[in-house]
Amino acid sequence: MKRSLIKRKLGKVERALDKSIESAEIPGAVVLARMPREEELLEFSWVRGLACIRPERLPMTRQTVFDLASLTKTMATTTAILCLVSDGAVSLDDPVAKYLPSFADRSKEEIKVRHLLTHSAGLKPWRGFHEVLIQKERKTGERLIGTPEGRDWILDRVLRSGLVHEPGEAAVYGDLDFIVLGALVEAATHTALDAFCKERIFDPLGMTETQFFPLAVDGASEPAMPEGLRRRVAATENCSWRERILWGEVHDPNAFAMGGVAGHAGLFSTADDVMKFAQAFLDAWHGRNDLLSQEWVRAFSERQRMPENSDWALGWDTPTPGVSSSGQYFSEKSVGHLGFTGTSLWIDLEREAIVVMLTNRVHMVAKRSKFELRPRIHDLIIEGLTAD
Repeated sequence: MKRSLIKRKLGKVERALDKSIESAEIPGAVVLARMPREEELLEFSWVRGLACIRPERLPMTRQTVFDLASLTKTMATTTAILCLVSDGAVSLDDPVAKYLPSFADRSKEEIKVRHLLTHSAGLKPWRGFHEVLIQKERKTGERLIGTPEGRDWILDRVLRSGLVHEPGEAAVYGDLDFIVLGALVEAATHTALDAFCKERIFDPLGMTETQFFPLAVDGASEPAMPEGLRRRVAATENCSWRERILWGEVHDPNAFAMGGVAGHAGLFSTADDVMKFAQAFLDAWHGRNDLLSQEWVRAFSERQRMPENSDWALGWDTPTPGVSSSGQYFSEKSVGHLGFTGTSLWIDLEREAIVVMLTNRVHMVAKRSKFELRPRIHDLIIEGLTAD
């Protein structure tokens, strides 16, 4: 009886997602959820809609690869820092300038790694560096976007940038903190960010469908992804400055300008691989595996109170009562993150509930919305999995 009730309750999730496709809020989605209950693992999966509308109509599948956007911050960069802290190669309270000397410019010598992970360093949240590079290209005729030279220019500008508030004074979510953290991983390991993440995170966790896609060194005019794989990818926006629908190339403009690999964006993956990552993180928190350090997974999951009213843990968001994208049921001991392209991951560490929601919400939708679907879907899933 209970299982039939759970099935009926989860039917509300399916109807809500179907309605979101019918109303053109999203072209399609892959949603996976799991939670143990009474010595049984309850699971939910839903795949519907289109991965690509133009230039071709291709169905969404369980194997569809998504541009994860800012999930890169948690699954790649934050976890890379966690590994380095666990190794003793980096300390959270080290000055960033210890690894990146030019970061000390403009009174930033006291900013710590911890500040960057909590978005409290005081850096400007975002700057359109790709726009500046476009202007430079028009003036000089030299290609910069997507090249090593363009990437070095952006990094130099970020590292030498000034502050908009004092470190620890406010937590303002942004990309520049994680561009710096990506560079810090490379400086501390003498290894490219994508290579380090593959070696220390993706391969050990069995995430065979997860990777960055560096642009070709000889230019960035075409996607770097192999054609066979590209046809499995969920398309994103019709980009005005690239003059094409983005399909198999990173959506984020600064990540693209940096060559496809950056600390804030650039990672591609499937829902099943995101679930593998989430389960490994959850298992490490409970001390059930040694792929990630339990001590540091727990430390990175704690709110840092930088400043006191901030909900940020180390690289991870935590639920803000009443306004969280996780909805109303995820406990205080939960972590999660969103991606602009329509991706999200939430993990309730106490209840051991995981919800992976990957959509292509920015692809050819009929209207722009606040995308309020996430909290509703999370609530319906938890209500279904906990039905009595």
